[in-house]
Amino acid sequence: MKAPKKLVNEVLLHFLVWLCWFGVMLFQSYSRTGTIDFTSNLSPRFFINIVLFYFNYYYLVPKLLLKKKILPYLFISLAIIVVVNYIMELTLPPDLLFHREEIKGLPRPEDFARRFPRDDWFKFKMFIGPAIGGAFYFVVGTIIRVYIEWNKNERIREKTENEKINSELQFLKTQLNPHFLFNSLNAVYTLSIKKSPDTPEAIISLSELMRYMIYEANKEVVYLEKELEYIKSYIQLQRLRLPNAEDVYFNIYGDDKGKTIKPLLFISFIENAFKYGTDYTGNTWVKINISIQEDKVHLFVKNKIGIIQKSPESSGIGLKNIQNRLKLLYPETHKLDIENDGNYYTINLTILNIQSDEVYNNR
Repeated sequence: MKAPKKLVNEVLLHFLVWLCWFGVMLFQSYSRTGTIDFTSNLSPRFFINIVLFYFNYYYLVPKLLLKKKILPYLFISLAIIVVVNYIMELTLPPDLLFHREEIKGLPRPEDFARRFPRDDWFKFKMFIGPAIGGAFYFVVGTIIRVYIEWNKNERIREKTENEKINSELQFLKTQLNPHFLFNSLNAVYTLSIKKSPDTPEAIISLSELMRYMIYEANKEVVYLEKELEYIKSYIQLQRLRLPNAEDVYFNIYGDDKGKTIKPLLFISFIENAFKYGTDYTGNTWVKINISIQEDKVHLFVKNKIGIIQKSPESSGIGLKNIQNRLKLLYPETHKLDIENDGNYYTINLTILNIQSDEVYNNR
């Protein structure tokens, strides 16, 4: 069943089409006679063409044309136009077949027959004009119906595509959260094994991370300021477990106030830097810069590659995950460059057209 708004729009479209068509007929009437006569335009042919219009609109187009039965549709449409106009030519008298002003001033039938013999060519010319007019009704009806169906299918396709993207994003998030939690708990576990006095602070940092993931990360967009606080908490947690925290460089440039972004886009790159930037002695060298401009944000991550290489099968989930999310969330407005020269691993990620606070509040 059609939604009321869609039904109203379709009825309005039909009304405008018939209003325009009747206006053209009145203009033609005025051009021929110098007067506007509403009743003279309401010939039986006009009403018959309306019936044909809706027969084509509600039956032929959906049953044949939209089901890709093009040749049967063309054949049946042409046959209907020819047969109906031929029957009208045989059965309707001239004063009903044509508009009344078209027959004003014509000679009497006996004089007309002498002056204009009804040979085959004459009959064809008298037939072909109305037939073309009837075909025009078919064409207009077909265009309207095909456009409406195309528009409806586009809306369905967009809705289905959005639902698919949302499902994929939810799946990727469910992968990301346990993966991140596992690595963060590992950091706290390492501190507890060493009986480090920093363990309580690490637990607090971990709780801040978990609070963000529970209450913020499921939103469609988050404030960039909160996303960066989340990253700060994670880096602080990593610094606590490292023996050489002074080799972890983290800087934010620009104003993060009033800007929004999709959540959890940066953390996998940063997490990966700490994982691969640590050698077997526990030494780490990581540099992270986040630059914010008017409508874009740039992430730079560089880490020294540790001596012991991790298995890509066991630790590549995060990077692959975030690359898939970027393709879904910022398909045309992100640029990601990854470089590995054997000594350093470098990430450059730029996200364009980040939203403002005003756009976020109006969602």
